[in-house]
Amino acid sequence: MTRSAFLLFAALALLIGALALKGRPVDPPPLAAPAPGAFDANRAIARLARILGDERPHPVDTAAGDAVRERLIAELRAIGLQPRVTDDWACGGGKAGRYAGCARVRNVVATIGPAEGRHVLLASHYDSTAAGPGASDDGIGVASMLEIAAILKDRKLARPVTFLFDEGEEAGLLGARAFVDHDPLAARVESLINFDSRGVSGPATMFETSRPNGAAIAAFAASSARPVANSMSADVYRLIPNSTDVTVFAERPWTILNFAILGNETRYHSPGDTVAALDRRSLAHMGSQGLAAAIRLADKGPGGRGGERLYTDIAGRMLLVVPKTFGLAFLVVLFAGAAVLAWTRRNGLGRGAGAVVLALAWSAALVFVAQWAIGLARAGAFWKAHPELIALAVDLSALAAAAGALAWLGRSLPRETLRAAYWLLFAALSLGLAWIVPGAAILSLVPPLLFLVGTVAHRRSPTAETVAAMLACLFLFVTWAPVIHLAEVTLDFAAAWIFGPLVALILLPVLIELLGPAEAPVRPWAVGALTAAALAGWAAVAAAPAWSTDRKQGFRIEYAWDSEAGRGRWLIGNGGAPLPRSFPSREAFRAGAKVPWSASTRWGAPAPALAVPVPTATKLSETAQGADRRIVLRLATNGADDVQLRFGGGAGVKAVGVAGSTVRFGGSGTEDPYYLRCYGRSCDGATIALIAPRRPLEGATVGWRNGALPPAAAPLVAARPATAQAQYNPDATVSFGPLRL
Repeated sequence: MTRSAFLLFAALALLIGALALKGRPVDPPPLAAPAPGAFDANRAIARLARILGDERPHPVDTAAGDAVRERLIAELRAIGLQPRVTDDWACGGGKAGRYAGCARVRNVVATIGPAEGRHVLLASHYDSTAAGPGASDDGIGVASMLEIAAILKDRKLARPVTFLFDEGEEAGLLGARAFVDHDPLAARVESLINFDSRGVSGPATMFETSRPNGAAIAAFAASSARPVANSMSADVYRLIPNSTDVTVFAERPWTILNFAILGNETRYHSPGDTVAALDRRSLAHMGSQGLAAAIRLADKGPGGRGGERLYTDIAGRMLLVVPKTFGLAFLVVLFAGAAVLAWTRRNGLGRGAGAVVLALAWSAALVFVAQWAIGLARAGAFWKAHPELIALAVDLSALAAAAGALAWLGRSLPRETLRAAYWLLFAALSLGLAWIVPGAAILSLVPPLLFLVGTVAHRRSPTAETVAAMLACLFLFVTWAPVIHLAEVTLDFAAAWIFGPLVALILLPVLIELLGPAEAPVRPWAVGALTAAALAGWAAVAAAPAWSTDRKQGFRIEYAWDSEAGRGRWLIGNGGAPLPRSFPSREAFRAGAKVPWSASTRWGAPAPALAVPVPTATKLSETAQGADRRIVLRLATNGADDVQLRFGGGAGVKAVGVAGSTVRFGGSGTEDPYYLRCYGRSCDGATIALIAPRRPLEGATVGWRNGALPPAAAPLVAARPATAQAQYNPDATVSFGPLRL
């Protein structure tokens, strides 16, 4: 091997290693002995363990929820706080959808600091889903707030700090709704720090702020020593249907910071969300950021100027912030500079630009084909147990595609032409992305600026452009690679091809420096080696187990009783993956079974007729209300934990409400069904008001007995693989019957 080939091999090996570790810069810091007055994760986790007790699920308005609340109150009193408990009915949902959830909620509220002044509100929810104990979602927020309260209670504060532990977030953000609508303290809040989770590990990402975000980002930048945040993620979050309590709190003109951890979603809303599984480094990162932000907001208030800011962390060590208007305008200037440079080097520019476009397209195609081919033999989410393997396979595919495109279309082109073509297209793509997601502009400012400065300095120093190009490559990788990693963690790899072009985009300038004309004799060898590495990566993905004891398959078992048909069915919800070969009566199960309470299909098979009691909704009154009618119903749960009323898409239901809390439906003109779900024991005897057109309504009542299956289900439960568990919803007995109004 020649010296140049050896150096190229070493450089590519280092690049592959950097790709494998691209998320490491934003990992939560290792645990260390806390200094006096600092956040203590061990003390926080001990409190959480006491509050959760035997770690059974504790949904809203249940006996298990009462027990958790009483232990939470005891911990607050042990710290020295005097909590109060509110008691309200609340409903949430609606807007663009046709879902409403209602429940009786009890919020726990405690305040420290001066009696007067605008409050800093810290919020988390203490209820869990019926599927798991919620040690991370949202025990991590509860534990963080308790430790912060213990630290701040003896500190002299310029503003009062209130701790809100709300109930019913999992049922539709109901505790937040009750606080905003019914608690007088809501009118005195100035700023909010919210804590939530969608996993059990990873950094505490600050992923949402109030709008405009100037004051919130000023407080965050001034307080966080290890920030993980960027305005692109915040803008993307606004475009997706996910929500936290902040969705409700954002109705108020508060300065808001919202934190969450995202790692290992397979434990989210499942029995695996335990205290033992919660990464204490994540808890320490969230708690320390929350503490610092609370001190900053309590001592100095939101501060900062108004307006919008673009921001991003740099490898989780510092926060880069610029005014939004300036950032977008400067991106246009950079594009113009790249265009001028490209014009001066236009000989061969079209072929250089073609190589860049080919690299992006080729990387997407390679990943798509590889994942599709494996999926032919392995149905379901086959990458879940080892997401690091598919992430590396995507990276290697992008690397091979980019190298191949440069070696083919970019062959014999001067390195200077390839640089100009790349940075022109990078600036153009950045402008296009910023048009859709303005917050992304911050990630595209520094790298092209470094390169363009180098091209200007090249007139005085022959090496300036090369040095600047390498610095631009480094800054591009340091800023974009962790963002891509967090996107992979958040979005998962169901459509892994979308990450291929992103990775190729940050690798291309590196490869232009490594595989330029000076290295032409070794380029075919390098492309072949990278292609072999990519194939090996996908072979590893294909051979690795799909699920593990740490990352389990969602596998829910339900018994469904249709009272009108007098028929029972077994239902398996596992994402459509094949049932285990040893599963009882496997041949009787058929895919695509539909149910009246969900749009998701399941595996279905005949089951014994067990005549499970069905909830009822008895009409108490009906009155005219303009062109509509107001129908008042009384629910009888008949032993169910939760009750749902479901109407077809043409029902035209305008609003639903309980005890004065009303949800108005949006989404008119769609075929989506209407759902009203009442959670908890107080639903038995509750009165529900509907506003609907003056025509007959055809629907269904549905009741859940969460975590309960008939004895006949024992063989199915026993056959569930050790690497599988119920997720999002628990095993349950579900009964349903017709509702005609």
